[in-house]
Amino acid sequence: MKRRDFLKTAGLGAAASTLAAPAIAQTQPEIRWRMASSYPKQLDAIYGGGEYFAKRVGEMTDNKFQIRVFAAGELVPGLQVLDAVQNGTIEMGHSAGYYYVGKDPTCAFETAVPFGLNARQQHAWWYYGGGKELMQDFFKTNYNVVDFPLGNTGAQMGGWFRKEIKTVDDLRGLKFRVGGFAGQVLTKLGVVPQQIAGGDIYPALEKGTIDAAEWVGPYDDEKLGFYKVAKHYYYPGWWEGCAVLNGYVNLDQWNKLPAHYRAIIEAAAAEATHWMLAKYDSENTAALRKLVANGAVLRPFSREILDACYKATNELYDETAASNPRFKKVYDAWKPFRSEVQAWFRVCEQTYDNYVLQADRSQAR
Repeated sequence: MKRRDFLKTAGLGAAASTLAAPAIAQTQPEIRWRMASSYPKQLDAIYGGGEYFAKRVGEMTDNKFQIRVFAAGELVPGLQVLDAVQNGTIEMGHSAGYYYVGKDPTCAFETAVPFGLNARQQHAWWYYGGGKELMQDFFKTNYNVVDFPLGNTGAQMGGWFRKEIKTVDDLRGLKFRVGGFAGQVLTKLGVVPQQIAGGDIYPALEKGTIDAAEWVGPYDDEKLGFYKVAKHYYYPGWWEGCAVLNGYVNLDQWNKLPAHYRAIIEAAAAEATHWMLAKYDSENTAALRKLVANGAVLRPFSREILDACYKATNELYDETAASNPRFKKVYDAWKPFRSEVQAWFRVCEQTYDNYVLQADRSQAR
């Protein structure tokens, strides 16, 4: 049945026949944006999430809305993406809030904070725990941007160390490239945190400029070759139970968009978030096996170190909340949500996961 005949049969009359495809297309303006990424092209999951997002925006607008993605350093340095979006140098960025804790530690909540939420819990906080409203108000007010999730790595590893770390004393004086709020926690334990973009980590480890570095996890770490210059591979990354990557759009540019383009951006970003998490979950095991086969020494952080970091984290949260009203506003809402959501995971989710893992291990022996 032809489109016009269908419309008449449905009782929509002649007026409805004006909803032909050419007329619909005319309602979609042609827009070209640039999106600066904080990540190098070789990382096809974390950088690729931005490309996937841009591709989906194009597909959902018949390529009327095209977003071109630029790797770290092509338009702006990887750790200056938020600044470039804020001042309107570029329309959009793909980065992580916790890169900007030097501006305000509140930024970290939308990505990850130490001993925080896992991937599912973080999404629950964003969509149903008030996280979206809190963080979007914070970023609009302070940085002139609209922010939203655009990727998730899942739980991360604890990083690569040039020497074995057994006790808290072993941390003292360690020059450690670590992301986000964790650097301030580790400072309490004598670590000297370093902020280095992903593409610069390998040469810094190789030259001994730094003693240790964390990035994401096995899939990226194997590509970056860290095992060649620092063989001790620690877990878990207690500062990143997950890491949500963030899309940043200049507020003035956002307000110029038609409403349906704004909805498409949010939908494509949500889809890219699930795409990235699934990719990491599917690829990490094989990559971890490759790393171990190539000489990486897999080690857990000791209970002594984890307990000291947990204590220092809670102290830092209280200190920061006492001195920073923006941080306190988010923290006072986030903390009880964490307790509530963990209560459910403790009853059912964790019990199920632990049993299956133990049962599978027993049968494999």
